[in-house]
Amino acid sequence: MIFKKIISFSVNSLALSAISALSMILLLNQHAVAADLTVNISDIEQGKGHVLVGLYASQKEYESGKASFHSKVKAMNGKEVTVFENLPDGEYAIKIYQDENDNNKMDFNMMGIPKEGYGFSNNVGMFGAPKYEEAKFLVKENTAIDIDLF
Repeated sequence: MIFKKIISFSVNSLALSAISALSMILLLNQHAVAADLTVNISDIEQGKGHVLVGLYASQKEYESGKASFHSKVKAMNGKEVTVFENLPDGEYAIKIYQDENDNNKMDFNMMGIPKEGYGFSNNVGMFGAPKYEEAKFLVKENTAIDIDLF
């Protein structure tokens, strides 16, 4: 009788352990999925400063100007590429500007018009900063987007 209870207890424990292990593997596997985002930037003023790229993972971040991820690329050519690696699939938006004089800020003329190149995902915002809804895009698996500076 005691032997049957021990065997029954062991089988139940083993089954429960196996189910727990499989659940953990599935949970970890879902979070392990990551994508690379390649951003192809064009219309850069060649040889002038750096191109700064901010990648925003939510509307709140986008509106506050606090990017989740940053990239800084030397403006050597008229076209440059930056890659954000291992991003979770989801919705993002990008703001870019070329800091031609490397003063770490976007410069404006007396009328408030940018003196340095700028751009947004989906190539929106030629006449002012677009809303998040206009600039957002989806990253699912490896993704590439093109952004032209204004």
